[in-house]
Amino acid sequence: MNHFDKTIDIQAPPHVVWTVIRDIERWSEWTPTVTSIRVLDSGPLAVGTRALVRQPKLLPAQWQITEIEDGRGFTWIMRGPGVLVTARHRVEAAASGSRAMLSLDFSGLLGPIVAHLTRGLNSRYPALEAQGLKQRAEADSRLLAAKDDRLGGSC
Repeated sequence: MNHFDKTIDIQAPPHVVWTVIRDIERWSEWTPTVTSIRVLDSGPLAVGTRALVRQPKLLPAQWQITEIEDGRGFTWIMRGPGVLVTARHRVEAAASGSRAMLSLDFSGLLGPIVAHLTRGLNSRYPALEAQGLKQRAEADSRLLAAKDDRLGGSC
């Protein structure tokens, strides 16, 4: 299996979920699957932005954004000898508020082998990330609603 994914419904508006997703340097605050992320380029996330990602049980890896749709999601890739890993992070409106979709795809000559060797992590990590994203976005949404109530308007 070279494809791993997780979809989760989140009781928060898509713009709140997107705000959490796009702030990649703070992922370690809400998911145990990330030790740290350091953006290597200045400016907002954009095609070409590179980041050094450190994760438990994995070697540090440089990821590069290849697609971004503001407010909806991004795709980034990590290249290694004989392997290309593509990770997608998407959010869309849903009846509950939002739906987040996270996926990992392994390709290249060694892609199937790397995917097989790391299959346990590849199944667990998206699930942990989705749950952490849900908890953070829902907490942020509650904070925004409370602030809105105090201000007597719409944020």
